[in-house]
Amino acid sequence: MIKREFKILLTAITFFTRIPVYKYADFSKGALNKSSRYFTLVGYIVGGFAALVFYLSNMIFSVSISVILSTGASILLTGAFHEDAIADVFDGFGGGWEKQRILDIMKDSRVGAFGAVGLIMVLITKIMASVEIPVHYIPISIFTAHAISRFSSTLMIYTHEYVRENDDAKAKPMAKSIGTGSIIFSFVLATLPITLFCNYWLFLAIIPVWLTKVFMARYFKKWIGGYTGDCLGAIQQISEVVFYLSVLALINIFVVV
Repeated sequence: MIKREFKILLTAITFFTRIPVYKYADFSKGALNKSSRYFTLVGYIVGGFAALVFYLSNMIFSVSISVILSTGASILLTGAFHEDAIADVFDGFGGGWEKQRILDIMKDSRVGAFGAVGLIMVLITKIMASVEIPVHYIPISIFTAHAISRFSSTLMIYTHEYVRENDDAKAKPMAKSIGTGSIIFSFVLATLPITLFCNYWLFLAIIPVWLTKVFMARYFKKWIGGYTGDCLGAIQQISEVVFYLSVLALINIFVVV
């Protein structure tokens, strides 16, 4: 049982990162579907690596440079998987006016003006918001943001339906469903860093992230009837940005130091 679950975890790691563990993963449809429960743990890995890069870089460089290096490290580790997704979403929903056209544009490998501008704005906002956070809160904010934002994507799988009909769609095997037990497990993992580091006020930052997921889910439902793999990636990226902005707002409002 433990060995089986570990292989499913490795499947999630293989799908969402460039870590070379694919030889030990299970790529059956059942394993891919179950791997969604471990998206938050993938966030631990990516967020932990990004936080470590920031911590080490900040011993030598300024906070702004360290945040840029940290962001670059997370992109390198994931192969820009989610960044590519959000660019596709900006292109699809920016250039399409009906379901099939939106889906066709999102599937196009080329990046258009909407995608380029949207991705740049997301990255700039992410970096600038992180830089403004007090330096001693940046590592835990990075680590938690990656976990919470991936839980938002997992929650989307739980609450909505996958809309692409073609069987070769890359996200379809893992997007059919997720059980209530798995979503609770994922939420506990996502909030565990806040509890372990005793920064309980960070729980308030989860509220705007949840509202963001609700808004994006309703938007996707309205235009395409559900979500695609690119939509999940977009939710992850926007949720991450919203988490940083929420942390910064809480610090400024309540003068948390």
